[in-house]
Amino acid sequence: MTFHDERRLLIKVAHMYYEEGATQSKIAEAVGVSRSLISKYLAKAREAGIVEIIIHDEVNQQYGSLERKIERKYGLREVVCVESLSQETTKSRIGAAAAGFLLKMMKDGQVIGFSSGTTLHEMAKALTSVQHYPCVTFVPLVGGVGNEDVDIHANYIIARCTEALKSKCELLHVPVMLDTKEAKEVLIRQPSIKKVIELGESSNIAVVGIGGVPQHSTMVKSYMTSGEEDILQAKDVAGDICYNFIDRKGEVYPHPWNDRVMGISPQKLKEIPLVIGVAGGEEKIEAIRAALEGGLIHVLITDERTGDALLK
Repeated sequence: MTFHDERRLLIKVAHMYYEEGATQSKIAEAVGVSRSLISKYLAKAREAGIVEIIIHDEVNQQYGSLERKIERKYGLREVVCVESLSQETTKSRIGAAAAGFLLKMMKDGQVIGFSSGTTLHEMAKALTSVQHYPCVTFVPLVGGVGNEDVDIHANYIIARCTEALKSKCELLHVPVMLDTKEAKEVLIRQPSIKKVIELGESSNIAVVGIGGVPQHSTMVKSYMTSGEEDILQAKDVAGDICYNFIDRKGEVYPHPWNDRVMGISPQKLKEIPLVIGVAGGEEKIEAIRAALEGGLIHVLITDERTGDALLK
């Protein structure tokens, strides 16, 4: 077959497939060759520049480039950025994007762990599906009661997810922060509590928020005990993940506070196959950066401005 004849054939096959909507089997029958050869012709048509595929994605085009840059810089599996608007609207959009991403990744029969926080609350509100997941078990990664608003507690969040997807859940009926390290050690030996904590540590997917520096955190101030005030001046603390303070390298920051946390440790979090970090906002940039540097999360759902800052 001459070059001219081959090119004419490639153009004909491309017209039939892309413009007329014919199947590869129908084209093979019409042209008189095997279906596998039609597949090769289509690939060759693209290589020769006969066919060009253009994806029209005006809305997300700029975010796609940003997402890939963040993925490459921090070695992440995936990054999803949403438009940066007002604080509440942005938080709602991050939550909705995280809900969509979770639905894409989850499979029936899995254990899915959640931490707590306002952005994960927005995620739970947005989680909806016509498909039910009766064999998925949602589990809290941190204690489910405390000084914060009840609707941002891990127990509330997973209960809402469970209802939305017709799944199962286990609840952790303990405070997220204990008064002392000794009190925590007593509680985690209780069979019913130990069972839920170990289930969380064995999650297939973990969805976690990321807290900012303690100086600006009402959560920290509400749980802080006498003698722990030094954490408010600690310059090496970038933020927290699952209530555990981390430094700017994403390592656990040595402080008595972490000994009182009733929940998964950063070390155990790293053992979970897929950890989705859901966070955004100027006040959390350094905390998010630390979590990325420390390899604590595999996927980041955030907003455009936060994403831009992470590249600087």
